[in-house]
Amino acid sequence: MSDAEAAETDASPAPSRPRWWVYVLVAVGVAALAFAIGRFSTFGTSSAVTPNPADIGFARDMQVHHTQAIEMAMDIYRKTDDEELRSLAYDMATSQAGQRGEMYDWLVQWGLPQSGAPLMSWMTDAASGHAGHAGGAATGTPQTDAELRAAMGMATADEIAQLNAATGAQADCLFLTLMIRHHQGAIPMADAVLELGSVPRVLAVAQSMKQGQTAEIDAMTAMEQRLGCTQ
Repeated sequence: MSDAEAAETDASPAPSRPRWWVYVLVAVGVAALAFAIGRFSTFGTSSAVTPNPADIGFARDMQVHHTQAIEMAMDIYRKTDDEELRSLAYDMATSQAGQRGEMYDWLVQWGLPQSGAPLMSWMTDAASGHAGHAGGAATGTPQTDAELRAAMGMATADEIAQLNAATGAQADCLFLTLMIRHHQGAIPMADAVLELGSVPRVLAVAQSMKQGQTAEIDAMTAMEQRLGCTQ
């Protein structure tokens, strides 16, 4: 190749990703690094701090929440043809599986069962007796498990069945709709434990989770626009 041809090749513009993708990679990468550093620096120490009801409830309820997110993410990962969506789904599934495993371990270290009180019942300031972020769940108003799951942004059984059956652009768009709502339901839970929790590692994970899922909501909203999901 001549010098002129090499210079022309070097001057060719490189393909670029959408700007939002750079931002989400940076945000998720920073959150993942902070999560990993905190995880290994505090390994085996969670049991040294006495958890309060918010720490315990967050560990239990967020495992339930993450389990559904992992299921949805792996479903779209297997069948989408959109490489950016596939990459994001893989990141969601692996990061949330790691967080779910750590929360399971907290409860083991604390000598507590993996399930207990009704969903979101911990999202109340026990010291003041005032309802926290849970709304009706903390005011004494009767709520079914389905209503509580809906308040957490979780998909119904019918919605999961629709996602499993969908293909192509319909599946991509349905996944984005359900997962944006799912993430939006997780952020108030993270806010609640940041306000009410006591275990430093729990608070660090909640903060990392809030930052990562906020960035992913922005990424998924941009994907919806790119794919023409929203009008």
